[in-house]
Parts: sequence; C-alpha cells; structure tokens
Amino acid sequence: MEDLLPLITLLGDEREQIMAKRTRRTHSVVFKAQVALAARGSEKTLAELAQRFDVHPNQITEWKRPLGERAADLFGGGTAPAEPPVDLKALHAKIGQRTLEHDCLEGALAKVGWLSATR
Repeated sequence: MEDLLPLITLLGDEREQIMAKRTRRTHSVVFKAQVALAARGSEKTLAELAQRFDVHPNQITEWKRPLGERAADLFGGGTAPAEPPVDLKALHAKIGQRTLEHDCLEGALAKVGWLSATR
C-alpha cells in the first residue's frame, strides 16, 4: 500500500502515464527459437523461463508447439508434399486437343466469313 501512496497524490493524467500498459512487443524469429529451444531442453519451469526471457508462459508454450511439430522437416523426414505430382503426358494431350479444336473452329469461321483473314 505504501507503494501506491505517491500515485494517489498525483493528478489523473500523470497517474495514467505512470500506470500505462506496456505497448505490444514484436520478437524476432531468432529470439522465439531461442526461447522455444530453452523450453524444450531445460529442466526449468515455464514460469522461470518466462521470468528469464520477460515473456508470458503461454507465449512460450505457443512458440514451443511448432518447434516440436516441424522438427522432422529440418532433417528431411517430414511428410510428403501436399500436392500430387503433375501428369505431363495428360496435360500435353489436352493442349493438343484444344489446339486441334481451335484450328478446326477457326477454319469453319473463316469459311462462313465471321472471322477476318487479318487480325
């Protein structure tokens, strides 16, 4: 209570400036990785790590989760690519079919006179 006595005597605006919340911080990727690795390999509790790195314990948990999920990707042991391989033969056949249809339609329209000879 003794700590609050000086704040009580201050005017409203001055009190608000002193007690203002800390602004939102952005942490670098390197810092996040450092904290996550410390949390994975340390015998310390989340509260101790949070105090050491000056972040909330829930934030450490959020940074630690993707580290465990994606660790296998670093060594090539991740899951197969999400997209199936493309069948080039089928695509080339489709292109050939469309080209043939286009040429046929172009010849028919030219005979009827709906397609000008010069473009």
